[in-house]
Amino acid sequence: MPHSAAAGVRPAAITAAGWGWRHAGRARPALRNLDLEIRPGERVLLLGASGAGKSTLLHAMAGVLGEDDGHAESGRLLLDGRPAADQRGRAGLVQQDPDSQVVLSRVGDDVAFGAENLAVPRAEIWARVTESLAAVGLRLPLRQPTAALSGGQKQRLALAGVLAMRPGALLLDEPTANLDPGGVLQVRDAVTAALERTGATLVVVEHRVAVWADVVDRVVVLTPDGVLADGAPRQVLDRARSALIDAGIWVPGYVPPVRPRAVAAEDPPVLLSARDLAVSPEPGRRRHPAPPVAAGIEVRVREGRALSVTGPNGVGKSTLALTLAGLLPAHGGAVVAGPRLREHGAAGRPAAGPTPSAWSSGELITRIGTVFQNPEHQFVTGRVRDELTFGPRQLARTTPRRHRRDVPREAAALAPRTDELMERLRLTHLGEANPFTLSGGEKRRLSVATVLAASPAVLVLDEPTFGQDATTWRELASLLTELLDAGTAAVCVTHDVEFTAALGGDRLHLGRPDTAAPVPAPGVA
Repeated sequence: MPHSAAAGVRPAAITAAGWGWRHAGRARPALRNLDLEIRPGERVLLLGASGAGKSTLLHAMAGVLGEDDGHAESGRLLLDGRPAADQRGRAGLVQQDPDSQVVLSRVGDDVAFGAENLAVPRAEIWARVTESLAAVGLRLPLRQPTAALSGGQKQRLALAGVLAMRPGALLLDEPTANLDPGGVLQVRDAVTAALERTGATLVVVEHRVAVWADVVDRVVVLTPDGVLADGAPRQVLDRARSALIDAGIWVPGYVPPVRPRAVAAEDPPVLLSARDLAVSPEPGRRRHPAPPVAAGIEVRVREGRALSVTGPNGVGKSTLALTLAGLLPAHGGAVVAGPRLREHGAAGRPAAGPTPSAWSSGELITRIGTVFQNPEHQFVTGRVRDELTFGPRQLARTTPRRHRRDVPREAAALAPRTDELMERLRLTHLGEANPFTLSGGEKRRLSVATVLAASPAVLVLDEPTFGQDATTWRELASLLTELLDAGTAAVCVTHDVEFTAALGGDRLHLGRPDTAAPVPAPGVA
């Protein structure tokens, strides 16, 4: 039901009539024949499978979908009875990728940016900045560099910037996806408090219903062909539970079944190890070196076992992952590759040295594959299929001439492997699409597939289940358990407790202040 407006905010109305959108270069529309009316002040949770058009709809509501050459639009989508693109400042959007919304180098300036563009008086702007940062639990100096923030902290920063604008419609695209459990509750409570204060309309996209079920008035379940279910949260969850599970919705109390792990060897070989490791995002800076974000870490990454790295946002989990992956040198201590990892790779190639950060890209690609927290940071082509073949083809080009007798055999296996990964990760229909136009969940699966295409011995995965519906989550988890059983090792930075349990293995918890404690993972056999 609509809620009362306050603090000078006029809640927005949103109407879609027969609306549809097809991205350029796609055969299928993202959405079609959508009829939807959201009343001023209503609070709506948008659900749907990965790729069901949720993010596309949210961007259209914000008026930022863009009109690239080759797109096709049908019907009407209006904000307060007018095209959303003409309604400057009426909708505030928090996107899936927080990096895409960080526009200035200091925290305070970044939060102030949107309000400044709406010509809010200067004295009021800074009061809003302070209030918005406190609301999302980001208690940082206003001059703090935004580049030093973790992914989860950047998500809160983006939300603070939108809250400072005080829009009539608050549009949130998976705003808690990369947050620790405490951060999830803090952001949810901040949004709730802002809605109570302003009465703004809320449209939030989320895969996990439980986070927002007590906040929203209404649940709308989308498919590419329109609305599957629409009603009060309890009504939709009770009456359409089976249909929601079939559609890949994370229904409360349901955890998708995952292929069980085989019995692991008792003492598998160590592929990577570190003692008294300290990590920093800027380890090589000579003048005014920054202190490490985490220190005193002991790590053993074993063949056929998973190591789940957990802990709150901002304690150095992603930095540790990049250091273990050989993409950052250690701030203190060292990461050492074991003999089995150094010798891994295409037949006939020489063994690598003991320090992964000193390896060439050709040495890294077959030994350690890294999935970044932001999948767009690893896309290098304009076509989904080309992303999967790029790494192996580059490896073939950089192979010394004396070892190239193995390249034709490897190249012949590339096409079937590409097809298999695209099928397993539900990307086949997107083979010709531009990777940068995919949904957040599709981008994540593509980033995983590009790494698996090179068959590395160690996988380093930063939030690999981000943006996944229950169906794609199960497929991804099952695929990784198969790889673990085949001897691949995995280091996973994650807040996903079900995923940690599915993979088994070990858990390394990074806490505050700069402490790291290895503990058994839940569900480890």
